[in-house]
Amino acid sequence: MTARIQLDSPDAIDGRHIRAVTFQRIRLEYVRRTLERSGRSAAGAQALVVGSVRGDLACGLADLGMDVTALDPSPAATELARNRNGGASVEYGTAAAESLDELPAAAFDLAYYADTFEITADLDAVLAHAARVLRPGGVLVYDTVARTPVSRLIYLGAFQAFPATRIMPPGRYRAERLRPPAEVAAALSRAGLRSEDVTGFKPRSIGALVGAVLARRGGRIGDDDLPSAVEFVLDPGHRPVVTYLGSARKPE
Repeated sequence: MTARIQLDSPDAIDGRHIRAVTFQRIRLEYVRRTLERSGRSAAGAQALVVGSVRGDLACGLADLGMDVTALDPSPAATELARNRNGGASVEYGTAAAESLDELPAAAFDLAYYADTFEITADLDAVLAHAARVLRPGGVLVYDTVARTPVSRLIYLGAFQAFPATRIMPPGRYRAERLRPPAEVAAALSRAGLRSEDVTGFKPRSIGALVGAVLARRGGRIGDDDLPSAVEFVLDPGHRPVVTYLGSARKPE
């Protein structure tokens, strides 16, 4: 039987959720490091998650002591998040990253953009909204995908074109939307945000990543088994080959 690929579905292979659960630990580790570097505390901070999928990252930030607003462009993902995490101190909503007009200005100490920069056709609009909703001195954290031969092979090929490893619908990723750090830094600057850090991250074992994707595709493991099957580690000091994390600051 051919695996059914459907984003934001509890009973199909949902590539956005697969990325969310496998990236969860490394995302939270990077947030903690970024807050320490900027001299900020998580306790009581107002946080925004854009591209929240089923709410894993939002709940992780809430566990750090933040008050979290979590937005996703998919109503189905929002409903799944509410149903899974009803007891968590997170407010869920549906909105596209390019149009956050309903959010108040200067309301958040931290904004985390996940599953967004590598998807949007209008990064400038996304970052203009990010700059508007952040408080002066507020921190923007993101993860995204570089544009390299290896990233194209993985994201344009393995994750959405090759039948044996496909976890995304065809056409979700496009080469021009896989942005290297210099392009993201330039877009941040145009929005009035100051890029402060870029850190690559990667699976500790490529073989384990491939094996986990094949096992998930074959139904031998579930989404909750993925974090223990694939460990991601930070890779600072090297040019990002596939995925990377970054942070920026809104001037005081």
